[in-house]
Amino acid sequence: MTIPTATEDRKVTRALGRRSWLRRLRGDGGRPIWRQPVAAAALAILVVWLLLAVLAPLVAPYDPLAQSADTYVPPSGSHWFGTDSLGRDVFSRVVYGAQLSIPLAIAIVALALLVGGTLGLLAGYVGRFVDETLMRLTDLVFAFPQIILAMAVTAAFGPSTRNAVLALVIVSWPVYARVIRGAVLTMRGEDYLNAARLLGVGPVRALRKDVLPNSVGPAIVLATLELGNAVLMLAALSFLGLGPRPPAAEWGSMVALGSQDLSMWWVSVFPGLAILTVVLAFNILGDALRDRIDPRYAKGR
Repeated sequence: MTIPTATEDRKVTRALGRRSWLRRLRGDGGRPIWRQPVAAAALAILVVWLLLAVLAPLVAPYDPLAQSADTYVPPSGSHWFGTDSLGRDVFSRVVYGAQLSIPLAIAIVALALLVGGTLGLLAGYVGRFVDETLMRLTDLVFAFPQIILAMAVTAAFGPSTRNAVLALVIVSWPVYARVIRGAVLTMRGEDYLNAARLLGVGPVRALRKDVLPNSVGPAIVLATLELGNAVLMLAALSFLGLGPRPPAAEWGSMVALGSQDLSMWWVSVFPGLAILTVVLAFNILGDALRDRIDPRYAKGR
């Protein structure tokens, strides 16, 4: 019988840990996500919105910035969602709003995950002074309500799309740092990391080859859940006049415009429903991914 070497044992153990969440994500041992009715419906909603964002010039019947004398026209055959105070077609603006809100939310989550994930990996793996310093920094950011801190940052730099994204990245990265740090701390005693140290593997390579791949599962779940929050926070900043500047078609600013005259309900209701469906779909999909990757959540329900 051949006795495996330390290097072979490390590779096998590392691969098993990496593949465990991949098998659960594919649905091994249970129904995959796309066969769960609620999760499948949420995924279908997101696919529809993504298609609308990509095909907006073909789907929208009017120019979203074109003004006309037909102001406050209620929903009809010529204007499915009616028109606003400047005579702009609300349906066209909602469709084009997907081109702005969804990509910006993805950019916010990607940047926050990059910053927070990197800091979380360092804090969890290095520990000691680095861990203490980074965690106190996250506590400092957590001490402020997200929307208040985002408003302060955006107001300091000036209202714009770029500054709104920057502000939301600043307030969002700590949650990724905490989650990734927790995942890394659970790995520190694993056999493959101990074997890596005995074999003289440096910390940078260990982080890249061993720790990072096994942290992908929690990061995917958190990022999916935070996509809905990013859409909502961006809409909140735009509602307050701190996001993309008019006349850009952005859902939050459209709701703000409609709130000036609530008797013309369609101006704010339809972009509000767009926000609701996208945020709800991301949250449902994130819950389904969490239940699949970590079944302990499903058992606790």
